[in-house]
Amino acid sequence: MERWVIVNPAAGRGKVGRLSGAILKAAREKGARAFLTEGPGHATELSRNAPEGARVVAVGGDGTVHEVLRGLAGTDKVLGVVPIGSGNDFARMLGLRELPWREALELALFAQEEAIDLCWVNGEPFGASLGIGFDALVAKKALSAPPFLRGMPRYLYALFGVLKELRLPEGRVAVDGEEVHWGPLLLLAVMNGPAYGGGIPIAPMADPRDGQLSVILARSFTRPGVVFILPRLLLGRHLSHPQVVAFAGREVVVEFAHPVPAHADGELLPEARLYRARVEPLGLKVVGGRAAARGEKPILSPVGVG
Repeated sequence: MERWVIVNPAAGRGKVGRLSGAILKAAREKGARAFLTEGPGHATELSRNAPEGARVVAVGGDGTVHEVLRGLAGTDKVLGVVPIGSGNDFARMLGLRELPWREALELALFAQEEAIDLCWVNGEPFGASLGIGFDALVAKKALSAPPFLRGMPRYLYALFGVLKELRLPEGRVAVDGEEVHWGPLLLLAVMNGPAYGGGIPIAPMADPRDGQLSVILARSFTRPGVVFILPRLLLGRHLSHPQVVAFAGREVVVEFAHPVPAHADGELLPEARLYRARVEPLGLKVVGGRAAARGEKPILSPVGVG
């Protein structure tokens, strides 16, 4: 099996860049081919070029993982992660726990693989999360957040920035062909894992191995209403709110009168009026927490940096 390591020097607000020389050297000493990305889209190009059956390790955050995933989806390649990013929700979804980066790299390269569900929206693969509406506006705002903000503080900065200009689109939502909503819509989260935005537990029930999408729908909210529910969201207690409903299914379709922003794994998608999301059960091979626990290698973390 060939092993490729793709290192994004921009990830983690430049932290990966500072470590990149040591990471590249360590990967090559372990017999892997190692590459430094040169800009947006390069990780996708590299992962597409990896041979069938290869293990491809993404070194960076959720954005790096998403780019690599775009090159692996629909193939027999295996995705490993050394998570050094701002959010690391994909690694958290896999059940990985804290290790220094050298041990994380060892695990990603050599631990046993397993399969998880692969998700798609409008032909684009995603691993952990799809957010439509308010969520995507927050993701866009987060791009301009101060560099020292990471994880949840970064998400909260962006959230309150967007809140000042809150306008709700009207949308029609169907899950497995059954209409579940028509009217004002704050956000729709279509989840493979339980968290997004750097650990916010939007869908605590989500399981990336159950062949289902977990759908969280927030209906009509005022600005004060959003502020009021935020502490409940951070604690994972928002699902008891009367304006928040949850569904599960294999396909979700949402349609708006006008284009509405969306993001996949925190990466902004082209704005569209129609979003069609589906799950491909166990369609992605990964190195995850369960597989690592069965093997001889230690378990990895979504946040560990050595």
